[in-house]
Amino acid sequence: MKIILIGPFPPFRGGISMFNHSLAKELEKDNKVYRISFSKQYPNLFFPGKTQLFDFNGQSSMNLINSINPLSWKSTANYINNIEPDLVIFQYWMPFFAPAFSSIAKKIKNTNDTKIIVNCNNIIPHESGIFDKYLSLKFFKHCDYFIVMSDSVKNDLLSIIPSASYIESKHPLYDTFGNSIDKEEARKSLSLKSEKVILNFGLIRDYKGLDLLIESTDNLKNKLDDFKIVVAGECYNGEQQYYELARKLEVEDCFDFKFKFVENSDIPKYFCAADVVVLPYKSATQSGIIPIAYHYNKPVITTNVGGLAECVLHGKTGFICDTNPQSISNGILEFFNSNENFINNVNEYKKQFSWEIFVKNMIAAIR
Repeated sequence: MKIILIGPFPPFRGGISMFNHSLAKELEKDNKVYRISFSKQYPNLFFPGKTQLFDFNGQSSMNLINSINPLSWKSTANYINNIEPDLVIFQYWMPFFAPAFSSIAKKIKNTNDTKIIVNCNNIIPHESGIFDKYLSLKFFKHCDYFIVMSDSVKNDLLSIIPSASYIESKHPLYDTFGNSIDKEEARKSLSLKSEKVILNFGLIRDYKGLDLLIESTDNLKNKLDDFKIVVAGECYNGEQQYYELARKLEVEDCFDFKFKFVENSDIPKYFCAADVVVLPYKSATQSGIIPIAYHYNKPVITTNVGGLAECVLHGKTGFICDTNPQSISNGILEFFNSNENFINNVNEYKKQFSWEIFVKNMIAAIR
């Protein structure tokens, strides 16, 4: 088949960009794949980070879509229609892109008998707006099938379009960041000397609950010996508040704050240095951090929000907590006091999260 993937690709930062890249690699095994990305993804005014790009030496994409320029939407649709693809797959995670995607999808459906699938990373974003459902519906009505990777996203989809034809499939593992390295080597490279290392990884925003993790450490410091919590990721909402909270609670020595974007080449160091990954989210639909953790055979402690708990076997591949500091600290303590073989459990459990299975489910749905 001729398949077109639409959405961010490297060198754009973020998990959705890497998801698209990995999906393209799997589809290319049996299909002709075209990668269409953005010439401008976010206007600088709407982007809180330092840069939208990172260094990337892999396969390039066609950077055609300017998210705020309707002329580019028309030219992108014309480019796609000239290819006459069998299938177009959109990555969707924010209604901001719905006008562009809706315009492109409408022109495709008016010209070709092309199937359109939407891979739903998010439907209603973490910081939602009053027009989100309306914008999403305008796009979705031009699409044939939807892929959902959690019950939370499925419920959001059905709240907008109850008759949607959807495919449920687990979020595949991110396997593009390199193989595991020795734990001691990883810790040495990050100057970590503590016996126990806890990792909080990813872009830092209010809804991801770093404040809850810091507050949980007030209880943790009196019950757990020789530990360090590594916080690794660019902060989108001001670093100072987290430094001040840690100082106020007198737990700053428990943390190694690395408030910066982590390059792909450094990701194995952080995950391989850790004993466990902690996601103290206040709200979520799903997370790409869990598939990275499982790739490196790391258990996950997560709060019970959105679809996060669907990917963790409580007491086997990690622990599921409530969204409060006491429950988070209890989950961490329970992990370090357990005799469970979490690494073996993760290694077995993650077999269902393959790109091969994900693509097979998707292709089967349209045939």
